[in-house]
Amino acid sequence: MSLPPLVEPADALTSAELARYARHVIIPGLGLDGQRRLKNARVLVVGAGGLGSPALLYLAAAGVGTLGVVDDDVVELSNLQRQVIHGFDDIGRAKVDSARDAIRSVNPLIDVVTHHVRLDASNALDVLAGYDLVLDGADNFATRYLVNDACAMLGKPCVWGSILRFDGQTTVFWADPPVGSGVEGVQYRDVFPNPPAPGTVPSCAEGGVLGVLCAAIGSVMANEAIKLITGIGQTLLGRLLTYDALTTRWREIPVRPDPQRAPAGRLEDIAIACGLPAAAPAASEAALRTITAPRLAERLAARDSGADDFDLVDVREPAEHDLVAIPGARLLPRAGFLDGSAFALLDPDRELILHCRSGARSAEVLALATARGFDAQHLEGGVLAWVDLVDPDKPRY
Repeated sequence: MSLPPLVEPADALTSAELARYARHVIIPGLGLDGQRRLKNARVLVVGAGGLGSPALLYLAAAGVGTLGVVDDDVVELSNLQRQVIHGFDDIGRAKVDSARDAIRSVNPLIDVVTHHVRLDASNALDVLAGYDLVLDGADNFATRYLVNDACAMLGKPCVWGSILRFDGQTTVFWADPPVGSGVEGVQYRDVFPNPPAPGTVPSCAEGGVLGVLCAAIGSVMANEAIKLITGIGQTLLGRLLTYDALTTRWREIPVRPDPQRAPAGRLEDIAIACGLPAAAPAASEAALRTITAPRLAERLAARDSGADDFDLVDVREPAEHDLVAIPGARLLPRAGFLDGSAFALLDPDRELILHCRSGARSAEVLALATARGFDAQHLEGGVLAWVDLVDPDKPRY
């Protein structure tokens, strides 16, 4: 069932706009009225990364009058495999600035608003309040729950997407769709009631993502935004669309509101629910059990000369280790520590130094190791710190 248009039409299009959007204007059902609604729309895209890149470019090309971009990150070389809104010359720039320039090069007739911040409980409601709808292309669970709850509080629809390796998902969430539309309101929490345990779902940085998958899901997200704005077609509200890039198969899963779902609570509680595991060392204890990358390099040199001895263990996944490894580290993935099998491969009388990509997984394993009586510490900042401070010729990811 179609929903009523989300946005009122803008004033008459200029001659330049009519020429630019002619292929939209001549489509039955979309037409001049729909293009005027697009011109009047204000759309916020959360994340200028893999999903935000194609969505922003297509919404800009479609003539959405105001595009907001929220992201606190900077462009890195490893982003360019999939984040097509950025180029090589943008490395080191704020993603919102790079995205703004790319959008303006596609369509100088629209306004771009940049939010170079990380969404959190202190700013989410203020940032989202100025827009008609939100596209959520966030890469972490805390932001996804935050965007959902903020949209529910503000009564705004949210087009959501997620990608990992070869799989993508997308749908529309809207807690309170228009009365009389005949469509039930569905939220992110109806499909994912609780955040997964920290570390149980890899991020794209840990698990990888097929670059072109971003285009498939991001373009569907842009399509859903256009349908919501103009009131054409049938949106994905109440339907979750999944895509398997290996088999090129789309699958549709019906979703309904969960009658047991608790109402959105305090936004401040989301970060706690999605935070590090409780078993992680306290901050003061972790500081005593952390080694810096330069100090680890000194100790590795001493170990090579026989003046030091310790076991350096990489708790990442094999593909990550193959991509970039610290010389002298051996691979024992985190899963083996969670099920206990990895401890049989360690010498309890030998000092243990752990590392992962950025320090989160190694901190978790550190807690497990120290609980078993190991003399252990972990690398502050992980492999990324090693590359930045010791071996810059190795790739970041």
